[in-house]
Amino acid sequence: MVKLGTVATLAAALLAACGNSASPAKSSTAQAKDQTLTWMESSSLTSMDNSLATDIISGETLNNTGAGLLKFGAGNKTYPSVATRYTKSKDGKTYTFYLRHSKWSNGQPVTAKDFVYGWQRTVNPKTGSQYSYLYADVKNDTAISKGKAPASDLGVKAEGNYKLVVNLVHPISYFPTLVAQVSFFPQNKSVVQKYGKGYAANAQNNVYNGPFKLTYWTGTSDNWTLTKNPDYWDAKGVKLHQLKFSAVKDPQTALSQYQSGKLDAIYLTGQQPRNLKSNPGYRSLTSARAAYVEMNEKHDSLMRDTKARQALSLAINCPEFTKKVLADGSIPATGIVTKGLATYKGKDFATEATDPSATAYDQAKAKKLWAEALKETGRKSYNMTLMSDDTPVGKSTTEYLQSEWSKLPGLKVTNQNIPYKTRLARSAAGQFDVVVSLWGADFPDPITDLQLFTSGNTYNNGKWSNQAYDNLIKKVTTTDANNPDKRWTEMVSAQKILLQNEGIIPLYQGGKPQLLKSKVKDVVYYPIGANWDFSHAYISK
Repeated sequence: MVKLGTVATLAAALLAACGNSASPAKSSTAQAKDQTLTWMESSSLTSMDNSLATDIISGETLNNTGAGLLKFGAGNKTYPSVATRYTKSKDGKTYTFYLRHSKWSNGQPVTAKDFVYGWQRTVNPKTGSQYSYLYADVKNDTAISKGKAPASDLGVKAEGNYKLVVNLVHPISYFPTLVAQVSFFPQNKSVVQKYGKGYAANAQNNVYNGPFKLTYWTGTSDNWTLTKNPDYWDAKGVKLHQLKFSAVKDPQTALSQYQSGKLDAIYLTGQQPRNLKSNPGYRSLTSARAAYVEMNEKHDSLMRDTKARQALSLAINCPEFTKKVLADGSIPATGIVTKGLATYKGKDFATEATDPSATAYDQAKAKKLWAEALKETGRKSYNMTLMSDDTPVGKSTTEYLQSEWSKLPGLKVTNQNIPYKTRLARSAAGQFDVVVSLWGADFPDPITDLQLFTSGNTYNNGKWSNQAYDNLIKKVTTTDANNPDKRWTEMVSAQKILLQNEGIIPLYQGGKPQLLKSKVKDVVYYPIGANWDFSHAYISK
């Protein structure tokens, strides 16, 4: 099992900085009459379907309007939620969860059958879930994903209304952290069937079992509202009456709204972190989120040339970019696995599993390799479209990459900054030359990042493929799943293969500078997963 000492320390530090704990005690500060929290997001909400949501903003909203078997708490450990407890068989392949009596926001009971239905819906190929791969180790999932077995064969069953039994193919040390993810939350079959294709398309076409329920969202609006859910099992512990979210893309507009009292919390970009460090509400958070470049190898033969990908990587000065351009607490990425995610025998994975030569900056070598790649593919020049989000950070990133890559012989780079939701859709459809992607770890184990780049994975947008890499990841998740030494060594080797072959180009580990009003108490932040938990937050007088 991967030791979680480092990530636990990191999470504890962040929780302390925010004035939070796993289960906050009774508030020592008097509460204001108006328990409405206004919160900025950098992009709009894209999906409220547990099976289809892929982005961090959707995950954050689902995490606060839904409840799974378990939930994350301090130190990224799991704590009871809908399940009050669970047992594990001696061979580690069978988990039994015992559920509390709880309700959906329409008054119907939340039962083990809702978990069975939600899980089966997610793994069903017809649903098209990009997160279905998380179920790979549940019995029969592989056959289901290949269309060789019905979703009803998935290794999960309800024994009565409040007992859920899960059968795995082999032991998974991190399985309890998986079931804390929104992709493993229950789903109400009658509601899904009632709305059909319109299910979760807006606030009304859904039902919720979490601390809040979504009461305003049109499906395309830049604003959405969460209201306290009186049917939540721990409704007595929920203090906020409303959470009002606004997608604000212009950083100056966000700052003005914060200063005028329209927003209680905003994210900072550009020069703002430097200029506002002395502000009483300033805090700099660290995330387990990495930004990286994917090159479409299916779309163009040049991107299949390893020298071309190496040249693009060597042309980027990541330390300069993070320090002088982003200047938001972000740090250069040493790989896809972020620092502080996991340690083993005192060693941080991100430090041990890197290859400095693959992430170095060498403009002269980059030009040489690029010229060779052009010659090998019979070209004299190349026109590339670089896709990213239309956020300030997205624009800063593409502008910097464009300036550096344009120094390579015969390369013309055109930037394409588009809405977050559109970028996600085009990436998944392979409609890009080169794209800046972002990924946040879902649980504290390197495999959460590494498995993305196996051949055929739905998140492997660039379609990079390497048999040695695939073989290592397969061993990590099957034959060596219960051998911590071998497993760790294989994951280290896998990331080095990914880096040396430039399957992706790591850019940075994201910082999260923020201004938060002092009146906002007990908001819990986690570097991993859906990040924010508002279930015990409140507004003080």
